Amino acid sequence: MVEWFDDLKVGMRFTSEKTTVSKDDILRFAAEFDPQPFHMDEVAAENSILNGLAASGWHTAAIAMRLAITARPFGPHPLFGAGVDELRWMKPVRPGDTLQLEGEVVELVPSRTKPQGIVRIRWTAYNQKGEAVYTFNPIAIVPTRPT
Repeated sequence: MVEWFDDLKVGMRFTSEKTTVSKDDILRFAAEFDPQPFHMDEVAAENSILNGLAASGWHTAAIAMRLAITARPFGPHPLFGAGVDELRWMKPVRPGDTLQLEGEVVELVPSRTKPQGIVRIRWTAYNQKGEAVYTFNPIAIVPTRPT
């Protein structure tokens, strides 16, 4: 079980639980955080480059964050971050899509001055068809095992 920075290895993989995104979820998030017509109105969405109602990219990011937490890549430790690299929305997330997050540890950098390390996990969210819809590479701060 991963519990500390010291337990992580480059190449380790993590998989989250699955979650299904409803039309109501999309409309509710958009109304509060991204009130653009193509996220809130089916006719406007049909006439946009999205060709139909789709979740806000920020909604997809929030879902991915929740799924990353459920994957528990750092055991009992919270997911503290120092930033995100290479964030991309690759395909629209539609009502009824079921998302799952997969991650791979791609870099481990121990701190020279603090009891922690920097972990980079390449996360990708997939829909029920196995299509990548979102990817991001957070810069996580994970404590090292106490000495």
